[in-house]
Amino acid sequence: MRTKGPISNFIENYYLHFNAAALVDAAKGYEAQLNKGAKMLVSLAGAMSTAELGKILAEIIRQEKVHIISCTGANLEEDIMNLVAHSHYKRVPEYRDLTPKDEWALLEKGLNRVTDTCIPEEEAFRRLQQHIFKIWKDAEEAGERYFPHEFMYKMLLSGVLEQYYEIDIKDSWMFAAAEKNLPLVCPGWEDSTMGNIFASYVLKGELKASTMKSGIEYMTFLADWYTDNADNGIGFFQIGGGIAGDFPICVVPMLYQDMERTDTPFWSYFCQISDSTTSYGSYSGAVPNEKITWGKLDIDTPKFIIESDATIVAPLIFAYLLDM
Repeated sequence: MRTKGPISNFIENYYLHFNAAALVDAAKGYEAQLNKGAKMLVSLAGAMSTAELGKILAEIIRQEKVHIISCTGANLEEDIMNLVAHSHYKRVPEYRDLTPKDEWALLEKGLNRVTDTCIPEEEAFRRLQQHIFKIWKDAEEAGERYFPHEFMYKMLLSGVLEQYYEIDIKDSWMFAAAEKNLPLVCPGWEDSTMGNIFASYVLKGELKASTMKSGIEYMTFLADWYTDNADNGIGFFQIGGGIAGDFPICVVPMLYQDMERTDTPFWSYFCQISDSTTSYGSYSGAVPNEKITWGKLDIDTPKFIIESDATIVAPLIFAYLLDM
């Protein structure tokens, strides 16, 4: 038995009821999955990278406590933007008081707001654009096609961004993932800033859409990965809702029902951190048991839902897994 540190001991001693207790139960359940040799998928919705979740997620990746990630295009790129432009970000703690004129003033300064944090357009978006375009173009001219995250991995590992680093590289989860060549799926990448930029080059005739592998190819990749890695179970740890969670969890019913591979195991663990109201018909607000009816979870799958802020909950669970 590993010795737990002060954060883990604190939550075990004081997080005893309601959402606090669910947090501890989910953390212990995640750890039990790893101890039995199961693999774990983590899905990242929202703006977790801009919330700097990478400071602890990177270590989770390095210690192989996550084996595949599903994330939005925003989380894919915003971790790298934070890496190269951190000092240019602007925090706006009084964001609830901003008027439309205040918001317009931020736009004119090239500051795109995500809740209390503004991402600097010139130092973040455009700084990446010049380098990623060359990587896209070089691949196209060589007749090669890659997934969005693979292009990002190439850019990070090439060293072209080192001149801009503004945080400790160990705090970038994307760099940790690139070093491990961690499997990743990024559904709906097209609606991210880099996706929009790629589309603009297609519209201008400077790139072909086919140079970028598609969402259908992500799903078929995930189907193969799941099939190859499910011997001891695969858990699902969902941070937020939306496409980052809904896309990968559907791989099981697709394999079982559409491919008629009836020996496909269900997800072996499920936890969702969400502040979405249950339920109003929303995926994010659905309780885990609803997923049984869709052929995603089994009757006996350990299921947890923590109705709270993911920026508070996820670091605590990761800290528990790291024995902090």
